[in-house]
Amino acid sequence: MHPNFDLEPAATAMSAVVGAIADEQLTAPTPCADTTVRDLLAHVSMLTEAFRQAATKEAVGRSVPPAVGPETALPDDWRARIPAQLKALVEAWRDPAAWDGATEAGGVSAPAVVMAMIALNETVVHSWDLALATGQRPAADPSHLAVLLEFLSDTPAEGTPGMFDPVVPVPDTAPELDRVVGLTGRDPAWTR
Repeated sequence: MHPNFDLEPAATAMSAVVGAIADEQLTAPTPCADTTVRDLLAHVSMLTEAFRQAATKEAVGRSVPPAVGPETALPDDWRARIPAQLKALVEAWRDPAAWDGATEAGGVSAPAVVMAMIALNETVVHSWDLALATGQRPAADPSHLAVLLEFLSDTPAEGTPGMFDPVVPVPDTAPELDRVVGLTGRDPAWTR
């Protein structure tokens, strides 16, 4: 299997959002229930490395479920670390071997192609979460949104336990990014 999308546009968008977050915004709420900007940044720091390791297959047999919340440490160098990890994530998934076979992230094993789509979803949707929480304009590559709409199209109305809250109904005529976040249990009209 060869890559059918490149993570770079999503990684670049997230890096821009992360780079614009001010210290005083770390305690702000996000569209993720009971999750502050700080908590979500800590999660993003972990997931970018976890999905890089999924691409290289070094996580197989040793990954653990992700933690989100105030007990999760946010590295002091998060402003530099997250963009660097996003670049490493992009490079890892550019290797055609990353897309072959099965791999693991977050304690879950799946075909590598599925893990790549989950990595894309996590990057696009958490970029949206952080942008809205910090007063920024969310952005996503249209080709990524098409991939995610197809990937998420079978999401059950009640959501996916441990991954997504119940689907928020969004009209088919709504912007694609709104439809993607609705399928992941987020309200596109969320405000701080």
